[in-house]
Amino acid sequence: MLAELISIGDELLIGQTINTNAAWLGQELSLMGIRVKWVSTISDGESDILDAFDLAFKRADLIIVTGGLGPTKDDITKHTLVKYFNTRLVMNQVVLDKVEQFFKKRGREILEVNRLQAALPESCQVLINNHGTASGMWFEKDNKILLSMPGVPYEMKGIMNDYGFEKIKSFFNVQGLYHKTLLTTGIGESFLAKELSDWEVELEKEGLSLAYLPSPGMVKLRVSSYVGVSEKEKVGRYLNQVKDRFPAYVYGWNEDTLAKVVSDLALKYKLKLGTVESCTGGGVANEIVSIPGSSAYFEGSLVTYSYDLKTKLANVNPKTLEVCGAVSEETVIEMAVGGKKFLDVDFCVSISGIAGPDGGTEDKPVGTVWMAIAHSDGVETKKIKLGDNRQRNIQMTIFAALNFLRLTILEKIV
Repeated sequence: MLAELISIGDELLIGQTINTNAAWLGQELSLMGIRVKWVSTISDGESDILDAFDLAFKRADLIIVTGGLGPTKDDITKHTLVKYFNTRLVMNQVVLDKVEQFFKKRGREILEVNRLQAALPESCQVLINNHGTASGMWFEKDNKILLSMPGVPYEMKGIMNDYGFEKIKSFFNVQGLYHKTLLTTGIGESFLAKELSDWEVELEKEGLSLAYLPSPGMVKLRVSSYVGVSEKEKVGRYLNQVKDRFPAYVYGWNEDTLAKVVSDLALKYKLKLGTVESCTGGGVANEIVSIPGSSAYFEGSLVTYSYDLKTKLANVNPKTLEVCGAVSEETVIEMAVGGKKFLDVDFCVSISGIAGPDGGTEDKPVGTVWMAIAHSDGVETKKIKLGDNRQRNIQMTIFAALNFLRLTILEKIV
Protein backbone atom coordinates (compact mmCIF):
# COMPACT_ATOMS: atom_id res chain seq x y z
CA MET A 1 0.00 0.00 0.00
CA LEU A 2 1.06 3.57 -0.64
CA ALA A 3 0.97 6.59 1.64
CA GLU A 4 1.27 10.33 1.18
CA LEU A 5 2.24 12.84 3.85
CA ILE A 6 0.89 16.38 3.58
CA SER A 7 2.41 19.07 5.78
CA ILE A 8 0.50 22.34 6.01
CA GLY A 9 2.10 25.63 7.01
CA ASP A 10 3.74 28.67 5.48
CA GLU A 11 6.38 28.47 8.21
CA LEU A 12 7.55 25.17 6.68
CA LEU A 13 7.76 26.60 3.19
CA ILE A 14 9.91 29.56 4.19
CA GLY A 15 12.23 27.44 6.32
CA GLN A 16 11.22 29.02 9.61
CA THR A 17 10.29 25.58 10.96
CA ILE A 18 11.98 22.30 10.03
CA ASN A 19 9.54 19.59 8.94
CA THR A 20 10.48 16.87 11.42
CA ASN A 21 6.95 15.42 11.34
CA ALA A 22 7.34 14.00 7.82
CA ALA A 23 10.68 12.40 8.66
CA TRP A 24 9.31 10.72 11.78
CA LEU A 25 6.12 9.53 10.11
CA GLY A 26 8.06 8.16 7.14
CA GLN A 27 10.28 6.17 9.45
CA GLU A 28 7.42 4.79 11.53
CA LEU A 29 5.26 3.88 8.53
CA SER A 30 8.14 2.09 6.82
CA LEU A 31 8.48 -0.11 9.90
CA MET A 32 4.82 -1.07 9.40
CA GLY A 33 5.44 -2.06 5.79
CA ILE A 34 3.73 1.03 4.39
CA ARG A 35 5.55 2.74 1.55
CA VAL A 36 5.57 6.53 1.71
CA LYS A 37 5.80 7.56 -1.92
CA TRP A 38 4.94 11.26 -1.75
CA VAL A 39 5.62 14.03 0.75
CA SER A 40 3.94 17.38 0.08
CA THR A 41 4.42 20.68 1.87
CA ILE A 42 1.74 23.27 1.12
CA SER A 43 0.62 26.72 2.23
CA ASP A 44 -2.24 27.52 4.58
CA GLY A 45 -4.56 28.46 1.68
CA GLU A 46 -7.86 26.62 1.31
CA SER A 47 -7.51 26.03 -2.44
CA ASP A 48 -4.00 24.62 -2.00
CA ILE A 49 -5.21 22.25 0.69
CA LEU A 50 -8.19 21.07 -1.38
CA ASP A 51 -6.01 20.50 -4.44
CA ALA A 52 -3.54 18.50 -2.35
CA PHE A 53 -6.36 16.34 -0.97
CA ASP A 54 -7.71 15.62 -4.46
CA LEU A 55 -4.30 14.60 -5.76
CA ALA A 56 -3.50 12.48 -2.72
CA PHE A 57 -6.76 10.50 -2.94
CA LYS A 58 -5.99 9.70 -6.58
CA ARG A 59 -2.63 8.09 -5.84
CA ALA A 60 -2.40 7.02 -2.20
CA ASP A 61 -4.26 4.63 0.11
CA LEU A 62 -3.32 6.47 3.29
CA ILE A 63 -3.00 10.25 3.60
CA ILE A 64 -1.66 11.76 6.80
CA VAL A 65 -2.05 15.53 7.13
CA THR A 66 -0.21 17.54 9.80
CA GLY A 67 -0.69 21.17 10.76
CA GLY A 68 -3.30 23.90 10.73
CA LEU A 69 -5.39 22.69 13.68
CA GLY A 70 -4.66 25.44 16.19
CA PRO A 71 -7.17 27.90 17.67
CA THR A 72 -6.20 30.95 15.59
CA LYS A 73 -7.85 32.18 12.39
CA ASP A 74 -4.96 31.11 10.16
CA ASP A 75 -5.44 27.47 11.22
CA ILE A 76 -7.97 26.48 8.58
CA THR A 77 -7.36 22.75 8.11
CA LYS A 78 -10.41 21.66 10.13
CA HIS A 79 -12.76 23.97 8.21
CA THR A 80 -11.28 22.84 4.90
CA LEU A 81 -11.85 19.21 5.91
CA VAL A 82 -15.49 20.04 6.65
CA LYS A 83 -15.85 21.43 3.15
CA TYR A 84 -13.98 18.59 1.48
CA PHE A 85 -15.99 15.83 3.16
CA ASN A 86 -19.28 17.75 2.92
CA THR A 87 -19.99 17.57 6.64
CA ARG A 88 -20.51 20.00 9.53
CA LEU A 89 -18.90 20.85 12.87
CA VAL A 90 -20.47 19.45 16.02
CA MET A 91 -19.34 19.98 19.61
CA ASN A 92 -17.66 16.89 21.06
CA GLN A 93 -18.34 16.88 24.80
CA VAL A 94 -15.52 14.45 25.62
CA VAL A 95 -13.00 16.66 23.85
CA LEU A 96 -14.47 19.82 25.38
CA ASP A 97 -14.09 18.37 28.88
CA LYS A 98 -10.45 17.51 28.15
CA VAL A 99 -9.74 20.99 26.75
CA GLU A 100 -11.24 22.64 29.84
CA GLN A 101 -9.26 20.32 32.13
CA PHE A 102 -6.10 21.11 30.14
CA PHE A 103 -6.38 24.83 30.90
CA LYS A 104 -7.59 24.37 34.48
CA LYS A 105 -4.66 22.12 35.33
CA ARG A 106 -2.22 24.79 34.12
CA GLY A 107 -4.03 27.63 35.87
CA ARG A 108 -4.71 29.39 32.58
CA GLU A 109 -7.85 31.18 31.42
CA ILE A 110 -9.75 29.33 28.71
CA LEU A 111 -11.04 31.43 25.82
CA GLU A 112 -13.91 30.73 23.46
CA VAL A 113 -11.45 29.98 20.65
CA ASN A 114 -10.00 27.25 22.84
CA ARG A 115 -13.43 25.73 23.47
CA LEU A 116 -14.08 25.75 19.73
CA GLN A 117 -11.28 23.24 19.30
CA ALA A 118 -13.81 20.70 20.54
CA ALA A 119 -16.06 21.50 17.53
CA LEU A 120 -15.12 18.69 15.15
CA PRO A 121 -16.36 17.34 11.78
CA GLU A 122 -19.40 15.14 12.29
CA SER A 123 -18.27 12.50 9.80
CA CYS A 124 -14.84 11.85 11.34
CA GLN A 125 -13.71 9.49 14.04
CA VAL A 126 -12.04 11.57 16.73
CA LEU A 127 -8.61 10.57 18.04
CA ILE A 128 -8.23 12.09 21.48
CA ASN A 129 -5.17 14.24 22.11
CA ASN A 130 -3.80 13.41 25.57
CA HIS A 131 -0.94 15.86 25.11
CA GLY A 132 -2.67 19.07 23.95
CA THR A 133 -5.98 20.48 22.73
CA ALA A 134 -6.14 19.77 18.97
CA SER A 135 -7.73 16.38 18.25
CA GLY A 136 -6.77 13.94 15.54
CA MET A 137 -9.42 13.24 12.90
CA TRP A 138 -9.90 10.00 10.94
CA PHE A 139 -11.86 10.15 7.66
CA GLU A 140 -12.76 7.26 5.34
CA LYS A 141 -13.43 7.72 1.63
CA ASP A 142 -13.49 5.09 -1.14
CA ASN A 143 -11.81 2.57 1.17
CA LYS A 144 -8.98 5.03 1.73
CA ILE A 145 -8.03 6.96 4.85
CA LEU A 146 -7.21 10.60 5.50
CA LEU A 147 -5.84 11.20 8.96
CA SER A 148 -5.49 14.82 10.09
CA MET A 149 -3.11 15.52 12.97
CA PRO A 150 -1.87 18.60 14.84
CA GLY A 151 1.43 20.01 13.64
CA VAL A 152 3.08 20.21 17.08
CA PRO A 153 5.47 17.23 16.93
CA TYR A 154 5.03 15.86 20.45
CA GLU A 155 1.22 16.10 20.16
CA MET A 156 1.19 14.42 16.74
CA LYS A 157 3.51 11.65 17.94
CA GLY A 158 1.43 11.16 21.05
CA ILE A 159 -1.83 10.68 19.14
CA MET A 160 -0.19 8.40 16.57
CA ASN A 161 1.38 6.23 19.26
CA ASP A 162 -1.78 6.20 21.39
CA TYR A 163 -4.29 5.46 18.62
CA GLY A 164 -3.22 6.22 15.05
CA PHE A 165 -0.82 3.41 14.24
CA GLU A 166 -3.07 0.71 15.67
CA LYS A 167 -6.05 1.97 13.68
CA ILE A 168 -3.95 2.00 10.49
CA LYS A 169 -2.72 -1.54 11.12
CA SER A 170 -6.26 -2.76 11.74
CA PHE A 171 -7.85 -0.99 8.77
CA PHE A 172 -5.25 -2.01 6.19
CA ASN A 173 -4.29 -5.33 7.82
CA VAL A 174 -0.60 -4.55 7.41
CA GLN A 175 1.92 -7.06 8.73
CA GLY A 176 4.92 -4.77 8.96
CA LEU A 177 8.56 -5.01 8.04
CA TYR A 178 11.27 -6.01 10.43
CA HIS A 179 14.34 -3.80 10.76
CA LYS A 180 17.37 -4.11 12.97
CA THR A 181 20.20 -1.60 13.01
CA LEU A 182 23.82 -2.06 14.05
CA LEU A 183 25.65 1.08 15.16
CA THR A 184 29.33 1.59 14.33
CA THR A 185 31.84 4.36 14.92
CA GLY A 186 35.45 4.91 13.98
CA ILE A 187 35.12 3.17 10.63
CA GLY A 188 34.08 4.79 7.34
CA GLU A 189 31.15 3.83 5.14
CA SER A 190 33.31 3.05 2.08
CA PHE A 191 35.68 0.86 4.11
CA LEU A 192 32.76 -1.01 5.65
CA ALA A 193 31.16 -1.56 2.25
CA LYS A 194 34.42 -2.91 0.84
CA GLU A 195 35.04 -5.26 3.76
CA LEU A 196 31.45 -6.49 3.80
CA SER A 197 30.95 -7.02 0.06
CA ASP A 198 30.92 -10.83 0.37
CA TRP A 199 28.63 -10.68 3.40
CA GLU A 200 26.27 -8.35 1.56
CA VAL A 201 25.97 -10.76 -1.37
CA GLU A 202 24.99 -13.60 0.98
CA LEU A 203 22.53 -11.39 2.81
CA GLU A 204 20.75 -10.43 -0.42
CA LYS A 205 20.57 -14.09 -1.45
CA GLU A 206 18.56 -14.64 1.74
CA GLY A 207 16.04 -12.01 0.62
CA LEU A 208 17.17 -9.38 3.08
CA SER A 209 18.04 -5.77 2.24
CA LEU A 210 20.84 -3.60 3.58
CA ALA A 211 21.15 0.16 4.02
CA TYR A 212 24.27 2.11 5.00
CA LEU A 213 23.19 5.17 6.99
CA PRO A 214 26.14 7.48 7.67
CA SER A 215 25.98 10.51 9.97
CA PRO A 216 28.67 12.55 11.77
CA GLY A 217 30.96 10.18 13.61
CA MET A 218 29.04 7.00 12.89
CA VAL A 219 27.64 4.60 10.30
CA LYS A 220 24.45 2.64 10.88
CA LEU A 221 23.91 -0.70 9.15
CA ARG A 222 20.19 -1.44 8.83
CA VAL A 223 19.09 -4.89 7.69
CA SER A 224 15.44 -5.29 6.73
CA SER A 225 13.15 -8.25 6.18
CA TYR A 226 10.07 -7.71 4.05
CA VAL A 227 8.59 -10.92 5.47
CA GLY A 228 8.42 -9.40 8.92
CA VAL A 229 9.28 -10.31 12.48
CA SER A 230 9.33 -14.04 11.66
CA GLU A 231 12.81 -13.43 10.22
CA LYS A 232 14.06 -11.70 13.35
CA GLU A 233 16.61 -14.42 14.11
CA LYS A 234 17.94 -14.42 10.54
CA VAL A 235 18.45 -10.65 10.58
CA GLY A 236 20.14 -10.83 13.97
CA ARG A 237 22.44 -13.61 12.80
CA TYR A 238 23.74 -11.57 9.88
CA LEU A 239 24.31 -8.45 11.94
CA ASN A 240 26.12 -10.43 14.63
CA GLN A 241 28.54 -11.55 11.91
CA VAL A 242 29.47 -7.90 11.39
CA LYS A 243 29.81 -7.41 15.14
CA ASP A 244 32.16 -10.37 15.29
CA ARG A 245 34.27 -8.98 12.43
CA PHE A 246 34.58 -5.47 13.85
CA PRO A 247 34.15 -5.70 17.64
CA ALA A 248 36.05 -2.47 18.32
CA TYR A 249 33.82 -0.43 15.99
CA VAL A 250 30.38 -1.70 17.00
CA TYR A 251 28.88 0.07 20.00
CA GLY A 252 25.17 -0.67 19.98
CA TRP A 253 21.85 -1.51 18.36
CA ASN A 254 18.86 0.38 17.00
CA GLU A 255 18.29 3.55 19.06
CA ASP A 256 21.24 3.10 21.44
CA THR A 257 23.39 6.16 22.08
CA LEU A 258 27.00 6.19 23.18
CA ALA A 259 25.93 7.96 26.35
CA LYS A 260 23.51 5.10 27.12
CA VAL A 261 26.17 2.48 26.38
CA VAL A 262 28.61 4.26 28.71
CA SER A 263 25.82 4.51 31.29
CA ASP A 264 25.20 0.76 31.16
CA LEU A 265 28.92 0.04 31.62
CA ALA A 266 29.24 2.46 34.53
CA LEU A 267 26.23 0.99 36.30
CA LYS A 268 27.26 -2.60 35.67
CA TYR A 269 30.79 -2.14 37.02
CA LYS A 270 29.89 0.48 39.67
CA LEU A 271 32.15 3.16 38.21
CA LYS A 272 32.30 6.88 38.94
CA LEU A 273 32.82 9.17 35.94
CA GLY A 274 33.76 12.81 35.44
CA THR A 275 34.88 15.18 32.70
CA VAL A 276 37.22 18.15 32.30
CA GLU A 277 36.25 20.00 29.15
CA SER A 278 37.52 22.94 27.17
CA CYS A 279 36.42 23.17 23.52
CA THR A 280 33.26 21.10 24.12
CA GLY A 281 32.08 23.45 26.88
CA GLY A 282 30.46 20.72 28.96
CA GLY A 283 28.94 18.94 25.96
CA VAL A 284 30.17 15.51 27.01
CA ALA A 285 28.76 16.01 30.49
CA ASN A 286 25.47 17.12 28.95
CA GLU A 287 25.24 13.90 26.94
CA ILE A 288 25.99 11.82 30.01
CA VAL A 289 23.37 13.49 32.20
CA SER A 290 20.75 13.19 29.46
CA ILE A 291 20.45 9.54 30.51
CA PRO A 292 18.01 9.00 33.41
CA GLY A 293 19.78 7.76 36.52
CA SER A 294 23.14 9.30 35.63
CA SER A 295 23.51 10.65 39.17
CA ALA A 296 24.40 7.09 40.19
CA TYR A 297 27.72 7.23 38.34
CA PHE A 298 28.43 10.79 37.15
CA GLU A 299 30.10 13.04 39.71
CA GLY A 300 30.38 16.21 37.66
CA SER A 301 32.33 18.25 35.15
CA LEU A 302 34.96 20.98 35.18
CA VAL A 303 34.53 23.35 32.24
CA THR A 304 38.00 24.87 32.04
CA TYR A 305 37.86 27.02 28.93
CA SER A 306 40.55 29.47 30.04
CA TYR A 307 44.20 28.89 30.94
CA ASP A 308 43.42 30.27 34.41
CA LEU A 309 40.72 27.69 35.16
CA LYS A 310 42.79 24.86 33.74
CA THR A 311 45.37 25.79 36.36
CA LYS A 312 43.06 26.56 39.28
CA LEU A 313 40.50 23.74 38.88
CA ALA A 314 42.29 20.96 37.01
CA ASN A 315 45.74 21.67 38.49
CA VAL A 316 47.45 22.02 35.10
CA ASN A 317 51.01 23.33 35.48
CA PRO A 318 51.25 26.87 34.03
CA LYS A 319 54.60 25.88 32.52
CA THR A 320 52.88 23.09 30.56
CA LEU A 321 50.44 25.57 29.09
CA GLU A 322 53.25 28.01 28.28
CA VAL A 323 55.51 25.46 26.59
CA CYS A 324 53.04 23.00 25.04
CA GLY A 325 49.88 25.08 24.71
CA ALA A 326 46.30 24.27 25.74
CA VAL A 327 45.79 21.89 22.81
CA SER A 328 48.47 19.31 23.48
CA GLU A 329 48.89 15.81 24.80
CA GLU A 330 50.74 17.09 27.84
CA THR A 331 47.94 19.47 28.82
CA VAL A 332 45.06 16.99 28.46
CA ILE A 333 47.01 14.46 30.52
CA GLU A 334 47.31 16.96 33.37
CA MET A 335 43.67 17.97 32.94
CA ALA A 336 42.52 14.35 33.21
CA VAL A 337 44.75 13.54 36.18
CA GLY A 338 43.80 16.74 37.99
CA GLY A 339 40.13 16.23 37.25
CA LYS A 340 40.21 12.63 38.45
CA LYS A 341 41.64 13.76 41.77
CA PHE A 342 39.36 16.79 42.16
CA LEU A 343 36.18 14.88 41.24
CA ASP A 344 37.28 11.64 42.95
CA VAL A 345 36.22 9.36 40.09
CA ASP A 346 37.37 6.12 38.48
CA PHE A 347 37.53 7.53 34.95
CA CYS A 348 37.98 11.18 34.02
CA VAL A 349 37.83 12.37 30.42
CA SER A 350 39.60 15.57 29.41
CA ILE A 351 39.28 17.42 26.11
CA SER A 352 41.04 20.41 24.57
CA GLY A 353 40.89 21.41 20.93
CA ILE A 354 40.58 24.13 18.31
CA ALA A 355 36.93 24.11 17.27
CA GLY A 356 37.33 26.99 14.81
CA PRO A 357 36.73 28.69 12.56
CA ASP A 358 39.71 30.74 13.85
CA GLY A 359 42.61 29.98 16.15
CA GLY A 360 44.46 27.38 14.12
CA THR A 361 48.18 27.40 13.30
CA GLU A 362 50.33 25.50 10.85
CA ASP A 363 51.28 23.00 13.55
CA LYS A 364 47.80 22.88 15.07
CA PRO A 365 45.18 23.60 12.42
CA VAL A 366 41.50 24.14 13.16
CA GLY A 367 39.94 20.78 14.00
CA THR A 368 42.88 19.53 16.07
CA VAL A 369 41.62 17.91 19.28
CA TRP A 370 43.46 16.12 22.06
CA MET A 371 41.69 14.06 24.71
CA ALA A 372 42.81 11.92 27.62
CA ILE A 373 41.29 9.52 30.12
CA ALA A 374 42.80 9.13 33.57
CA HIS A 375 42.11 5.90 35.47
CA SER A 376 43.68 3.84 38.23
CA ASP A 377 46.32 2.33 35.93
CA GLY A 378 47.43 5.58 34.29
CA VAL A 379 46.32 7.76 31.39
CA GLU A 380 45.23 7.02 27.81
CA THR A 381 45.45 9.75 25.16
CA LYS A 382 43.98 10.25 21.73
CA LYS A 383 44.35 12.87 19.00
CA ILE A 384 41.76 13.47 16.30
CA LYS A 385 41.77 15.78 13.31
CA LEU A 386 38.50 17.27 12.14
CA GLY A 387 37.40 19.95 9.67
CA ASP A 388 36.78 23.68 9.96
CA ASN A 389 33.06 23.76 10.88
CA ARG A 390 32.81 24.75 14.53
CA GLN A 391 29.50 23.10 15.46
CA ARG A 392 30.32 19.92 13.58
CA ASN A 393 33.74 19.76 15.25
CA ILE A 394 32.19 20.12 18.70
CA GLN A 395 29.57 17.47 17.93
CA MET A 396 32.09 14.99 16.59
CA THR A 397 34.47 15.62 19.49
CA ILE A 398 31.71 14.82 21.99
CA PHE A 399 30.94 11.65 20.07
CA ALA A 400 34.63 10.65 19.88
CA ALA A 401 35.17 11.33 23.59
CA LEU A 402 32.26 9.12 24.63
CA ASN A 403 33.48 6.34 22.37
CA PHE A 404 37.03 6.72 23.74
CA LEU A 405 35.56 6.38 27.23
CA ARG A 406 33.57 3.29 26.18
CA LEU A 407 36.62 1.57 24.70
CA THR A 408 38.82 2.45 27.66
CA ILE A 409 36.34 1.03 30.15
CA LEU A 410 36.06 -2.14 28.09
CA GLU A 411 39.85 -2.46 27.93
CA LYS A 412 40.56 -1.72 31.58
CA ILE A 413 37.56 -3.18 33.35
CA VAL A 414 35.79 -5.81 31.30
